[in-house]
Amino acid sequence: MTENSSVTRFTGAARYVLDPELADIVNISMALEMPLLLKGEPGTGKTMLAHAIAENLQMPLIVLNVKSSMKLVETLYQYDTLTRLNDSRFGDSKRDVSNIEEYIRMGKIGQAFTADQRTVLLIDEIDKADTDFQDDMLDVLDQMAFDIIEIDKTIRARHRPVFVITSNAKKDLSDPFLGRCNFHHIAFPDPKMMRKIVNVHFPQIDRQLAENTIAAFYRLRELEAVEKRPATRELLNWIRALNADPDFRPKDLAKGDVPYLGVLFKKSQDYQIAANAVRRRRLF
Repeated sequence: MTENSSVTRFTGAARYVLDPELADIVNISMALEMPLLLKGEPGTGKTMLAHAIAENLQMPLIVLNVKSSMKLVETLYQYDTLTRLNDSRFGDSKRDVSNIEEYIRMGKIGQAFTADQRTVLLIDEIDKADTDFQDDMLDVLDQMAFDIIEIDKTIRARHRPVFVITSNAKKDLSDPFLGRCNFHHIAFPDPKMMRKIVNVHFPQIDRQLAENTIAAFYRLRELEAVEKRPATRELLNWIRALNADPDFRPKDLAKGDVPYLGVLFKKSQDYQIAANAVRRRRLF
């Protein structure tokens, strides 16, 4: 265990509403030097937790957005063969073309390993990657080292990053992967927690506006056949839209007048379902 991990504690951030159980698992993961795997539907604050940890602990944040076609080596380093070839052909580069290392650029994991200070490394949406990518990546994180084969050099981490890994649970993760992480499921906020989140982002919000928007929001989330239910981000943007409308009155929401549905629903079919429900007064 590193010295940093034994004394560093996450206590929350200004714009992140943190429950005690989540704070405990973050701190246990840092103490045990294990990656923290977060699951939950989009909009539950998985990605924002990494930002909050970085803010609270005053560490740089490095974000690796996983793609289905991504290869592990891309997250470690890239060898820019094309630039080296052009430099060797035209001879106008200040770099030494015989030195391959000058054409090696670190990927996101490589940047976290070579950083001058401890970082928070967010590996976002790991469920997009295949099983081999997941397991091989954890091998690298366990060993805190990787090889650059082009120059026969091993890169070892200067400081062990704080690892936060997110999954939207679109695809099952392998048992070896799950076994090497601490796990926490972030449930979608209930109305009481959502009110706290809204208050953090809008400290001066009108009480009636807050209560009516949150009530309407949860009714809209309960509509059947909606593919992508509005998340916390959509609620906050909706409140901003309503605040920006000088003609909007909070009491109108309670009467069934629900404007700006396009802020909440981003798919045409979902928007139509919500619009029909509003028009038929099925929400109230």
